[in-house]
Amino acid sequence: PARRAASLAVSPAAGPADERVETRVAGLSPGQPVTLRAVAADDRGCLFQSCAHYRADSRGELHLDTDASHGGDYTGVEPMGLFWSLAPAGMEKPYQRLVPRSTGAPMKVEVLVHQGHSPPGAMPGPVVAKAEVQRLFTAPGVRRIRLKEGVVRGSLFLPPGDGPFPGVIDMYGDEGGLIEFRSSLLATHGFATLSLPYFDFEDLPKVMKELKLEYFEEAARFLQRHPKVKGPGVGVIGTGKGAELALSMITFLPEVVAAVSISGCSSNTVADLHYGEMTLPGLRFDMNKVSVSDTGVFDIFEALDDPANPANSPCVIPIEKAEGHFLLVVGEDDRMWKSSLYAELAIRRLRQHGKENFELLSYPGAGHRIDPPSTPFCQVAMDRVLGVPVLGGGESKAHAHAQEHSWGKIQEFLHLYLG
Repeated sequence: PARRAASLAVSPAAGPADERVETRVAGLSPGQPVTLRAVAADDRGCLFQSCAHYRADSRGELHLDTDASHGGDYTGVEPMGLFWSLAPAGMEKPYQRLVPRSTGAPMKVEVLVHQGHSPPGAMPGPVVAKAEVQRLFTAPGVRRIRLKEGVVRGSLFLPPGDGPFPGVIDMYGDEGGLIEFRSSLLATHGFATLSLPYFDFEDLPKVMKELKLEYFEEAARFLQRHPKVKGPGVGVIGTGKGAELALSMITFLPEVVAAVSISGCSSNTVADLHYGEMTLPGLRFDMNKVSVSDTGVFDIFEALDDPANPANSPCVIPIEKAEGHFLLVVGEDDRMWKSSLYAELAIRRLRQHGKENFELLSYPGAGHRIDPPSTPFCQVAMDRVLGVPVLGGGESKAHAHAQEHSWGKIQEFLHLYLG
């Protein structure tokens, strides 16, 4: 009998970038070995790809929700493995991240089914089926408003509908500029979210030499007063340097009542932080404590001055003064710096002052940058400031699971304390 053609269905064909898709293959012969591949391009045209080896069941079918990969870029039952293991293709520069610079257009991912098992980087066998998936960073009806409000710059994302919505300020780390994809996804989930750059954007300072908390205060007041934002307080979420700024904001600004710190430090680092007459000096990086691997990857894990050293006590953020609530999110294999230790120091400080206003999410095997679900894992990334590849740590599968679990918990936390 003539063989029926293989078919591939990925559903939904277009949906939010932080939600799972269901991938099914039919029309194979029983036990047939196939390689599934995903291919995507970033805004600059850089190609990313991933692959995994599967075998069809007795009916000639495959379902990624229940069937395990036996090789390729990941193994085991991983419904979203093809997405979180996307990495620069062989001919591209290594150490690049696949994160959207613009949230308006969907990320298009082509999923292909090839005959036989072909290892990563090898020429795959003939294509027997393919489908395109669109990953949306902005839901229909979400509004993006570019902001020039006093000194404050950024983008405000408003969910569809009349509101009022819980308000959140979103910040990233020392890469600078405006990074919007987490903000637009939060707006998709019902949060009025201000994506807040603080250097290297428009007329903001080019480099992060010193920071004034008044800038962040003005942003918090703008958001708090916005007619679409629920009061009385707003929340803040930050990664890396942004996490540390989130801790300073909830400590000193009464407008901020909930702070999510992802891979942050419990002390102020690098740039001095001023607020009125007060200054929190920044802990420094000692470049003599950086090690470089044979492949030229920089490991800066030991380079930051020790925040627990009494000599560095002026840099400590006095988080015990905060009236609001903390959610500390860390990867236990963060190699950028010792975020697990910094979370312990923060918790110890709160407890010494009789406070229990925190929750800790600590993930074994996760690295530094814990982003929304299915954001491709990037163990080593080019550092914008140093211009060299820097080790972020983590193992791909554990990191992907941390991203998925923490994203749900972050939204629960923000809803709980912002209404």
